[in-house]
Amino acid sequence: MSAAATTRAGDRDIVTPPRARKPRRSGRNMVAIALPPIVIVLVVLIAWQIIATATGTKPTVLPSPLRIIQQGWIARDTIWLNTVPTLQETAIGFAVSLAVGWILAIIIDFSPLLRRALLPLLVASQTIPVIALAPLLIIWFGFGLLPKVLVIALVTFFPVAVGLIDGFNSTDREATNLLRSMGANRWKQFTYVRLPSALPAFFTALRIGITYAVTGAIFAEYVGAINGLGIYMSMMKNSFRTDLVLAAVFVTAAVSICLFLLTFVVERLIIPWHSKERRSRRG
Repeated sequence: MSAAATTRAGDRDIVTPPRARKPRRSGRNMVAIALPPIVIVLVVLIAWQIIATATGTKPTVLPSPLRIIQQGWIARDTIWLNTVPTLQETAIGFAVSLAVGWILAIIIDFSPLLRRALLPLLVASQTIPVIALAPLLIIWFGFGLLPKVLVIALVTFFPVAVGLIDGFNSTDREATNLLRSMGANRWKQFTYVRLPSALPAFFTALRIGITYAVTGAIFAEYVGAINGLGIYMSMMKNSFRTDLVLAAVFVTAAVSICLFLLTFVVERLIIPWHSKERRSRRG
């Protein structure tokens, strides 16, 4: 009960102060969210270990998780040296993707004519098979940074742009009409209403894009590169070191998860009101 309770004792009203609400324990909520997937992963790894050990399968075919961890730790320096270029490519490529996505979304939001012209092209860009385009980019631009950046941008700019476009379209019309009635121009309407309304949808798209970015970087390196996790996996595969291939896969998954979780931290810093609303809905 939020209001103070009132009782009558004789001729006087006695006001009973409201009970203080216990602070929500976010730590327990985080554990409750993280525990189920952790349990599932542990069950899968244990079953994997048992199958690999009981069947006596060769490590070149199905290495056990313990062997993967052991060999990955032995080769940790080499894996780390190949992880750094992948992280650099992911950061640069995704930064380009964000810039292109924001520019296109803002242009489309400001111009209905360009919306009709560009939206079909955005959709058509996703029908281009990257698996066919990546080798051509390597041929055209070599084994340097540029083809990897282009592959990452092609893979990730679409969800960012579409998320922003949908976010702009979800703006409350009453708030926009209120600003318009107060004499606000189109840019002020965009700055004070449409942009804040689009940020929750943008961060949802950001989480999708950042996982694609790591995958795009690995794929571009796998096609052709000097160093990076993709070319490392390709070399280890050719050497029949399945354990080291899977060790690099685990590193890739860990990097993707860390970047995914980082988006929640950034979201809480930029739009803290949305994070509070989401927690309140969870109850």
